[in-house]
Amino acid sequence: MSHEQAGAQPIHHAIDYIELPVHDMAAARAFYAAAFGWRFNDYGPGYTGIVRPGGQGEAGGLRLQADHAGSRGGPLVILYSAEIDATEAAVRAAGGEVVVPIFAFPGGRRFAFLDPSGNELAVWTQP
Repeated sequence: MSHEQAGAQPIHHAIDYIELPVHDMAAARAFYAAAFGWRFNDYGPGYTGIVRPGGQGEAGGLRLQADHAGSRGGPLVILYSAEIDATEAAVRAAGGEVVVPIFAFPGGRRFAFLDPSGNELAVWTQP
């Protein structure tokens, strides 16, 4: 599968695509759709692509890994939100576990959460 975005050239040494291992594909898709409005391209029962905002290509994917026990302490995927309080509420409503409530830092505000597979991600906003 190609990670190249329609009409855009990949950038040398830039992070191009993020894959999240999940142990329940249906639960992961439902969570990310409810919390963030993500859409997906299905490639079979073991993989789904995350459609890039605006619909041009993919930003990453969800990879089924039955023995996956979650990822904390490794690389941290950080999403941006223009309305962080509403995003934190949406994460909670979708079944995510907020593990670090919203806090201020010199560049803005941020919180961290666990998805249904135990992956830790964060969300930030500008001040």
